[in-house]
Amino acid sequence: MNGTLDGPGRKPGDSSGTAASAVTESSHAVELRPSSTPDAVAFRTAFEAAQLAMAVIDGEGRVLAANHALGQLLGAPAAELAGTPLTALAGLGLDDRARDDCQAVLEGRSERMSCTRRLKHGDGRPVWAKVTMVPTERSAGRRGALLSVADISERRDLQERLRHLQMHDPVTRLPNRALFFERLSTALAESTTGRIGLCYLDLDGFKAVNDTLGHRIGDQLLNAVARRLRRCAEQGGHLVARLGGDEFALLAEASTGTQPLTELAEEVLAALQQPFDLAGQRLAVSASIGVVERPAAGTTATELMQAADTTLYWAKADGKARWTLFDPERNAHRMTRQALSSTLRPALERGEFALEYQPIVSLHDESLTGVEALVRWRHPQLGTLGPNQFIGLAEENGAIVPLGRWILAESCRQARRWQLEHPDRPPYVSVNVAVRQVWDSDLVTDVAAILEETGLPSGLLQLELTESAVMGSAGRPLKALQALSEMGVRIAIDDFGTGYSNLAYLSRLPVRGLKLDGTFVRGFRSARPLNPADETIVTSLVQLAHNLGLTVTAECVEGPAQADRLRRIGCDTGQGWHYSKPVPPERISQLLVREGRP
Repeated sequence: MNGTLDGPGRKPGDSSGTAASAVTESSHAVELRPSSTPDAVAFRTAFEAAQLAMAVIDGEGRVLAANHALGQLLGAPAAELAGTPLTALAGLGLDDRARDDCQAVLEGRSERMSCTRRLKHGDGRPVWAKVTMVPTERSAGRRGALLSVADISERRDLQERLRHLQMHDPVTRLPNRALFFERLSTALAESTTGRIGLCYLDLDGFKAVNDTLGHRIGDQLLNAVARRLRRCAEQGGHLVARLGGDEFALLAEASTGTQPLTELAEEVLAALQQPFDLAGQRLAVSASIGVVERPAAGTTATELMQAADTTLYWAKADGKARWTLFDPERNAHRMTRQALSSTLRPALERGEFALEYQPIVSLHDESLTGVEALVRWRHPQLGTLGPNQFIGLAEENGAIVPLGRWILAESCRQARRWQLEHPDRPPYVSVNVAVRQVWDSDLVTDVAAILEETGLPSGLLQLELTESAVMGSAGRPLKALQALSEMGVRIAIDDFGTGYSNLAYLSRLPVRGLKLDGTFVRGFRSARPLNPADETIVTSLVQLAHNLGLTVTAECVEGPAQADRLRRIGCDTGQGWHYSKPVPPERISQLLVREGRP
């Protein structure tokens, strides 16, 4: 592609080459000489007076002509630049890649070269410049190009100011969430120590400050907290960011281990425990901090933040105003809980649950009077799981409603079989009921339908609710209990003695029995009580229950000494490994036959 400023062989009358006629060329120098045509004069005048720094480059990569603006930029007279190879213009800051791109333009393999460089102006000030090179029109088989260098410093400064606003929190002036994750990603890829650490903190009780004193004071508090965090992180050169709300992060981009990070967390706690004096108010706040430290390799930003968030939650759950270090074993337990929670309902549909029954025995003649139904999860990977491993999860996610309905129906079906096999003295079945079953389902309707479907008499069904649930009953739960009692269903309070019972209120509930919590019974293992107060308490509870017309069952009976002392105190029935551990229904049938029941 030929230069448009010169070229022998230009056709007569070809106006595109008029300006080019102003250029003559020798083997070592290039001279820009005036042309007599108006177009050439206008071109030369515009070229010289242009604010944009420009140069005409020949096919060999040498400067044919440079204007005054380029000379000023490079700190040399424009005339002295003529004939200089483009690669020799050190002031343009062209690297090898940019030089290759320029050569591609000259050889016709590219239509444009463009790059941004930070240059030093001829007057000594730094400037940001956009260097561009485009081919000129071909003439007589020659190639050429036009080089331009635009000062974009103002635009660049504006972009940087806008980026700063976008990447920083307006309240605390700290890096915001976007900049934090940008730095975190860079640190994971380029950590000089190969490790990364994070202190993820949340202010305890900050919402109360906003609600009581207003957002203006809240913002002042956040700003004051940010200043203290900066001082804590200053010595280690750590990044401090506000991630949103009252959440902050201190990022150790080149962590040297767990100990320095926990020491930083201690320093932060100590700094924030000092009172804040704001607008005539003295405020005391604390923080909970999740601390995570691990190798950068193989760690993603998402994984690190998930671990930090989990650890922060642990710090709050453990009592707040503390730091907690990430624990892989604790996290594995949490992950297992989440996995169990998400598969509870499908497991019920797949029939993975089964019931075992623990005998409830009369303390007077040790005959089997009833059984408690206890659910087991036959998990395909984890084996058999007891109710303490998943019932709490079921209550949290609502799966307790369908699961509880299944337990109730299966228990009643089995109890009906025992009744048909032993009609003279059939055992009752006791089923645990969660409060959420009362609130989230129509328990009365469910019980009535199941009793009708199975044919089990209502008197052979006992429903157990925890003391805290029953003693707080009002409205719908209380009406449900009363309706069930009117149907003939027995209502019992489980784990009695562990809550804060209102005994006067107890007398107004439709309760038929109390099950003493095992913590009272454990003190009865020896012939002489380890704590005499235990026996006094149990004796008083049994007498109170009998005066209210209630039966008493002692849980966790593990030996004959316990059973004998509980019998003397007046407990009606006992339940525990002394009599039998929870067993399949077939084993209960064998026990009934062994007792010689018709």
